This record gives sequence, C-alpha cells and structure tokens, in this order.
Amino acid sequence: MKSTFPAGSAGDAAQLQAAKDGFITQWGAMGSAWGINRTMAQVHALLMISTKPLTTDDIMEELKVSRGHANTNLRELCGWGLIRGIIPKGERKENFEAEKDIWKMFCIITRERKRREIRPAITVLKDCHERTETLKGGEAVAFSKQVKALREFLEMMDGILSKIARSEQSKILPWALKWLS
Repeated sequence: MKSTFPAGSAGDAAQLQAAKDGFITQWGAMGSAWGINRTMAQVHALLMISTKPLTTDDIMEELKVSRGHANTNLRELCGWGLIRGIIPKGERKENFEAEKDIWKMFCIITRERKRREIRPAITVLKDCHERTETLKGGEAVAFSKQVKALREFLEMMDGILSKIARSEQSKILPWALKWLS
C-alpha cells in the first residue's frame, strides 16, 4: 500500500511511519481497555489518520489482518457510525473513511457506550433492587441499598452523558473547562 501521507525525505517518511505505527498501536491498546477489540480500534486509528479513504485491501496490508477480520471490524465501526463506506465514481471497491471531527467522534462513542453498557447495567441494577428491596436481614438490606445507589449513580451519569452527547462543542467545552478549573 502506498503511504497515506504526502511524500517527503526518506528520513521524514521513516519518522512519520514510526509515529503512525505508534499511534495505531496505542489506539488499539486503549480500545482494548475500553471494551473494544484491539483490531477494531486499530482499524479506526488507521482510518482516522489517513488522508484518503482506504479499501479493505489497504487496511489488510497495513495492519496485517485477514479479510474476514478486516470486514468484521469495518462493519462494526460502520454500525457505530465512526466510519462510513463510500464507492468512488468509476470504482467497484468500497472505500472507508473515518469521522475526523473529534467532538463528533466523542459524541458517537458516548452514545454507543451508553446504549451498549450503561443502560443494560441500569436495567440489571433496577431489577436486582426491585427483587431485594422488601427482603429482611442485614445482608439483603445492604445488597439492596448498594445496588440502588449504583443504579442512581449510573442514571445520573447517563443523564450527564446524554446532555454532553447532544450538545455542541462550542457550548459545553467552555463550561466544562471553567467547572474543572
């Protein structure tokens, strides 16, 4: 695959490739920590830093992954809304490009994590509390109280994340920075 970056001196190209490889590796590690498989995060990183859309073959070559693995992760990223497939005029192969706007990317990830993780956890905690809130005994009361507190906290976080994900960067960032100072 040709480099997704403009040509420069050989030394510049090597330094750029090393930085690119480091970024992709680190993004993959972060993805694993966040519950996303490493390859999915690496595909996202590659597309995020690419200056042009890439084909499945480009991605396979760059990341040294199988076609099946590349296709699975591309479909998943499309499902999240972090990348989109496009077919350039006159071509048959689908190309992929990532959302480049960091704030939009953050909002997409926030919405997906809420849907996939936070809301199911709230449902389970609510069910656990409802099944145990009338039970007697110290252990049952402590359990019921703890899961209720966890549910209430997650509901509060869900509400905060919903507001952040719906807001525009220009409105929320100054407020958040002022609050954090």
